[in-house]
Amino acid sequence: MADGKIPIIGQIAEVNRELALRRNVFPIRVRDKKMKQAEADLCMRRMEAVLATLMFCQAQEAEIRAFIAAKSEKSGGGGE
Repeated sequence: MADGKIPIIGQIAEVNRELALRRNVFPIRVRDKKMKQAEADLCMRRMEAVLATLMFCQAQEAEIRAFIAAKSEKSGGGGE
């Protein structure tokens, strides 16, 4: 699957895994002064935003696909 598309559910799972890892690692890095708390907070907020975007896309997948298909039909496109 290295060359294939990654399903959105897999992307969401990976972001959740990364967030869990960061929740464990960042406090240690901050404690050891290898990372500032503000940086850790910003990195977490960014990854949480990625998760929110993916979850929105997953929830709206049918509508997004319909919009793309309609736009493709209007422009005379024949698919992906």
